[in-house]
Amino acid sequence: MTVNLVEELRWRGMVHDMMPGTEEQLNKEMTTAYIGFDPTSDSLHIGSLVPIILLVHLYKAGHRPIALVGGATGMIGDPSGKSDERNLLDEAALAKNVAGIKGVLSRYLDFDSDAENAPMLVNNYDWMKDFTFIEFARDVGKRITVNYMMAKDSVKKRFSADSGVGMSFTEFTYQLIQGYDFYHLHKEYGCMLQMGGSDQWGNITTGTELVRRMNTGRDGEEPAKAYALTCPLITKADGSKFGKSEGGNIWLDAEKTSPYRFYQFWLNTSDEDAEKYIKIFTFLDKATVEKLIEEHKEAPHMRLLQKRLAEEVTVFVHSREDYENAVKASNILFGGSADDLKQLNEKTFLEVFEGVPQAEVERSEIENGMDAIAALAAKTNFLKSNGEARRALKENSISVNKEKIKEDYKISTSDLINDKFVLLQRGKKKYFVIRVV
Repeated sequence: MTVNLVEELRWRGMVHDMMPGTEEQLNKEMTTAYIGFDPTSDSLHIGSLVPIILLVHLYKAGHRPIALVGGATGMIGDPSGKSDERNLLDEAALAKNVAGIKGVLSRYLDFDSDAENAPMLVNNYDWMKDFTFIEFARDVGKRITVNYMMAKDSVKKRFSADSGVGMSFTEFTYQLIQGYDFYHLHKEYGCMLQMGGSDQWGNITTGTELVRRMNTGRDGEEPAKAYALTCPLITKADGSKFGKSEGGNIWLDAEKTSPYRFYQFWLNTSDEDAEKYIKIFTFLDKATVEKLIEEHKEAPHMRLLQKRLAEEVTVFVHSREDYENAVKASNILFGGSADDLKQLNEKTFLEVFEGVPQAEVERSEIENGMDAIAALAAKTNFLKSNGEARRALKENSISVNKEKIKEDYKISTSDLINDKFVLLQRGKKKYFVIRVV
């Protein structure tokens, strides 16, 4: 292979554990590898970006990626990293989630490609649905001992948990079913490598063991080869959980997390995290990344790392147009003029001012001209009283659509943004939206 995938992942800080022989296999020939995605929701959040990016790196290095959606394993629930039993999803919810995740993955991997190493999308429900319990117990269960399964960290932690909850037989079987996925993909598509987060090491190595044991030396043949590679779980320098904001998860779906909010998440990354994330979450080469880090250290106030990180990830996950709209919206929020503000489409305007207090007023009141004091107090309750409104106006701290106004100002239809909004502002950070109906 012309690209040493492991070397590439190593400098990016994306290798945690690796089975002996993995790097040699990847350097020897085009290798088929897979990563599983758990359908716990109908979308994926940025915690899933690392496995997606791993598959893209794999493809760029000339290997063949398989994205597996766990329609079957999703019915059970992965115990790895969990302190208690997970609620089971019904089939309708699971089917909706599987379809949603397929849609997300299709944005980053071209499953319709005719390339030799074209990415594949599979659902383990397709081969598990007709497997009877007796067949599974006989053909798969006898290959792996309970002792082997009990030795896995994900199992040991649950049995030694202070809560005394333990683990159901259902979750105990998860690693066997995931292991069978690896065997099935190995048998059907020649898949030799499974990748995932470091919390998956136990499940993945059970898979490599199952591949080996279910193919052991027939007619003097060598046991089948299977490999494992995991990447570290992403953390933040301050110890808080990666991928969360005040509003909850940061999703890869624009309907769940707007491109503007998505862009802002990366833009607000700390210097220490940005230096780590620019390697993990972008495809910029080593020389470019090292140059960016140096430039950032020379002028950290310019936030060059954060800006480039936010650009690269927003364009990758959404689009160049979404990125440009997010930048425009950010510039307007922290500066900009009435004309700039009026250029925002309704969707972007609402994204930027999501969570800002709003009040509705009748269009007729704007058409006749609404005086500033009424707009600030009686009609909206933005400020508590007419007196407070007068004082704020005299202090020159009130803006309409980013432009300062005086006490005699009247709000009219010419102030409308997208023919329905007026933005009030007191000082630098206190906003209020009038919605005209």
